[in-house]
Amino acid sequence: MKQNTLYLVIGALVVVVIALGIYVYREQTRPKGVELKIDDNGISIQEN
Repeated sequence: MKQNTLYLVIGALVVVVIALGIYVYREQTRPKGVELKIDDNGISIQEN
């Protein structure tokens, strides 16, 4: 039982590290400038 818990904790940590890496990569590769979004709520302009 203790070994299964250890595997579960290690697996959860691996998932968190991968998710954080993907988030950081997407934030760094996002183009800089102005973002224009048109949807059901109308038009929104956001500066990156």
